[in-house]
Amino acid sequence: MAVYTHGHHESVLRSHSWRTAENSAAYLLGELNEGMSLLDVGCGPGTITAGLARRVRHVTGIDSSAEVLALAAEGAPENTGFAIADVHALTFADGVFDVVHAHQVLQHVAQPVRALREMRRVCRAGGTVAVRDSDYGAFTWYPEFPELDEWLALYRRVARHNGGEPDAGRRLLSWAREAGFTDVTPTSSTWCFATPQDRAWWGGMWSERIMGSAIARIAVDAGFATREQLKRISEAWLTWAAADDGWLSILHGELLARMPGLVGGIVSSSRGCARPIP
Repeated sequence: MAVYTHGHHESVLRSHSWRTAENSAAYLLGELNEGMSLLDVGCGPGTITAGLARRVRHVTGIDSSAEVLALAAEGAPENTGFAIADVHALTFADGVFDVVHAHQVLQHVAQPVRALREMRRVCRAGGTVAVRDSDYGAFTWYPEFPELDEWLALYRRVARHNGGEPDAGRRLLSWAREAGFTDVTPTSSTWCFATPQDRAWWGGMWSERIMGSAIARIAVDAGFATREQLKRISEAWLTWAAADDGWLSILHGELLARMPGLVGGIVSSSRGCARPIP
């Protein structure tokens, strides 16, 4: 496992708890039905998990943190279960889930292609692997502040120091091909923060996060930034949030990777090729 860059500071969990199936997995929702079983990889506090659970028969949420899984389990729908797991080496049998979903996970793992291969392994014939990751290099905002440019450069440096890839969104298709997927639908979507309320939420969250989360500790300990620099970045997020014309857009790459289907004792792809089951 790579080091999880953000950690589980309150400001991080506040951001994760804002996410829903509707604002973070819309590309997947049309694929779901009430008879399905779904594995939610890196489920965090479980807000997306809960939304997915309302659309399928059962959801299993996994994460590397027992603390965050306990939070996810509080008030979770009855058709959900949770477990500690490593996406690089899932403990589930082959082909047991109809859908395997991961939101903002591959950017943090040490071996994203290996993770995708594991997700592919536990997905049944005819099932779907769905992944969505942001792309930090494609973040854009206005007004432009040099401190926010520093923030972006610093975050990307810390993430790569920890073994992750912050510009994951643009790489998802390449990783999926390398993992063996051939029937892939790539898309993209954005989050936009431009209303006074949204700016206050995002800017306030990052103002705290850059000072108090694991990112701050790693940046200082590794010699990438000083506390004074972090304080300037923190204040810049508040200045951006207070700007009447403040605007921020976050690009995400998305993939629906479909498994070959099972027809009459053979595994058949959507392209019409078939092979016997070993």
